[in-house]
Amino acid sequence: MNTQTASTRSLDDADTAQVVRSMAQAGRLAQRQLARLSADEKARSLTQAAASLRVQRDQILAANAQDIEAGQAAGLSGALLDRLKLDPSRLDEVAAAVEAVAALPDPVGQRIDRTQRPNGLILDRVRVPIGLLGVIYESRPNVTADAAALCFRSGNAVLLRGGSEAVHSNRAIHSAMQAGLVQAGAPADAVQLIPTQDRAAVGAMLAAAGLIDMIVPRGGKSLVARVQADARVPVLAHLDGICHTFIHAAADPVMARAIAVNAKMRRTGICGAMETLLIDANFPAATALVQDLLASGCALRGDARAQALDRLITPALPQDWDTEYLDAVLSVAIVDGLGDAMEHIAQHSSHHTDTIVTEDSGAQDEFLAGVDSAIVMVNASSQFADGGEFGLGAEIGIATGRLHARGPVALEGLTTYKWLVRGNGQVRP
Repeated sequence: MNTQTASTRSLDDADTAQVVRSMAQAGRLAQRQLARLSADEKARSLTQAAASLRVQRDQILAANAQDIEAGQAAGLSGALLDRLKLDPSRLDEVAAAVEAVAALPDPVGQRIDRTQRPNGLILDRVRVPIGLLGVIYESRPNVTADAAALCFRSGNAVLLRGGSEAVHSNRAIHSAMQAGLVQAGAPADAVQLIPTQDRAAVGAMLAAAGLIDMIVPRGGKSLVARVQADARVPVLAHLDGICHTFIHAAADPVMARAIAVNAKMRRTGICGAMETLLIDANFPAATALVQDLLASGCALRGDARAQALDRLITPALPQDWDTEYLDAVLSVAIVDGLGDAMEHIAQHSSHHTDTIVTEDSGAQDEFLAGVDSAIVMVNASSQFADGGEFGLGAEIGIATGRLHARGPVALEGLTTYKWLVRGNGQVRP
């Protein structure tokens, strides 16, 4: 098999499932080669990939313009177009994120712990790559670069399958990164892009048990639900980001107003955007708070007590409390204290990111201990729910389950471990 062209060949006359299997087999071979690269060699390869993104800037932006034009013609919302759009500044951020991953400590080979048994056996647990990962994603072309960089740096090969909205952008970004990696001496098939938007390719990835070691879906609820329902491969995922901000009675009004507007309106289309605002009935500046949001262009849907704050707040329907809007729309409820707020979050949160704003240290501690989400914040915007903001470099996603990894998943979350046992002739009685 010609591994240089495995990820770019046409599928017109090929069976989709067979091509996915062939690419997975090539990826597993490339991962074995990748495992032999040193930390410095992997870092240099990613630095070269970032440089290639900058060299091919014009081609990438031209490809992105095709996707934007097609998205506008298809009637994509402003929020979705914003997720899709690249400009010189955003593309430079994409390249910088790849460089940031290259600069991170290599997790592979790190010793987690060491123990010595009474019989003299020495046991080390060390981090190792998971193997071949499949990343299935929608809309945001930066995921192509982020996922490729994180998988490569952590010693994993990856099969990327992007959404049709960003097909031209994804291909251009992948082409640039792969060229940089190959120029640095890395195996081409360490980072492959599935060359078809046929939904059968997703099904083939989900069925590739024994070839693909883990699937990471990044996209809307329907995509992630399908992956979780159909996968025969372990899945690292979150369904949606129904993020809450609770304004406690003891919140500083100026801080609360600034955090609420930022948490919703900085970028409405990201998974860390606030989707429900809970306001303590005893918070003294509730009216000013909702008026700030309305003035920022946000539509508010509230319960009866929230509607009483401003005539522009429309009634919330039962499904609103369980909706990830990804747009300038927000659900608002008035609650009777911390207990009610935590109960609302327990019923409606997707366990992504939930925040309290308060000067009461006791309330802070109770919220941090009692809210069961991957990320729980105090006095900060939920828009900080991001691997880069956590100092992890880029992220491959935010996991909301309870197994393997939780919260922003970066290099460490893309490794597993093995036991290294050293003896000096011990035999078991």
